[in-house]
Amino acid sequence: MANAIPIALTIAGSDSGGGAGIQADLKAFSAAGVYGASVITAITAQNTVAVTAVHEVPADVVRAQVDAVLSDLSVGAIKIGMLFSPAIIEAVAEALSGFKGPVVLDPVMIAKSGDALLQDAAVRAMVETLIPRADLLTPNLPEAAKLLGLDHAQTLDEMEHQAHALLSMGPKAVLMKGGHAAGGTCTDMLLTAEGMTTLQASRVDTINTHGTGCTYSSSIAARLASGVAIEDAVRAAHAYLQGAIVASDQLEIGAGHGPVHHFHQLWAAHD
Repeated sequence: MANAIPIALTIAGSDSGGGAGIQADLKAFSAAGVYGASVITAITAQNTVAVTAVHEVPADVVRAQVDAVLSDLSVGAIKIGMLFSPAIIEAVAEALSGFKGPVVLDPVMIAKSGDALLQDAAVRAMVETLIPRADLLTPNLPEAAKLLGLDHAQTLDEMEHQAHALLSMGPKAVLMKGGHAAGGTCTDMLLTAEGMTTLQASRVDTINTHGTGCTYSSSIAARLASGVAIEDAVRAAHAYLQGAIVASDQLEIGAGHGPVHHFHQLWAAHD
């Protein structure tokens, strides 16, 4: 159907607090006017303060979820987030072997609370099986350093060097997210075979940044599912996320790192 709503699929963990993971992805898809399907890889007991438990979904059940969605829905793009274990990574890689659309891989490793969301043994599996399959890899600075076995990038030159090193691992593009850097300006770098694009935004004075990485990558995937070119998709998602962070204090959710405001463009501001 020519007028069908675009569909995006998220493969990620569930956040019981609703601010990150599958829940954030589906909110970002909806905010972009895209229908969201989901494959849950792990169930987390999580809120704005901590992750208190993680239950891994069996790899064959993860595979069955992917097969069920792709056999019926016309998925335009896939976002991959928390995978947790080597077995799940292998299952996802196998399940996507026939998928022809763009894949955004967000290498989720650590929650905002500092809790681990990826087993150490799974890093190698991700590097070997999924990163070469990704159309866009979206690490933050700690994740990029972990993937490369290097220290956290401290300068823009170091960020660019690490982006090139990650691109050599096989993805078609790399988005280095600079939110963990110091300073009043956050700088992201998008590196493709055509060159480097830099995106900047003023740092927002808020602790409510739970789910920023999930939201960013899924917002990009939603736009790719709609047929938007990768640089334009990243620019649009970057602007959307900045607005969601600016509006995050309106929500007043939880006692820790609250979520960004996924529907800041749709909901009326609270008095």
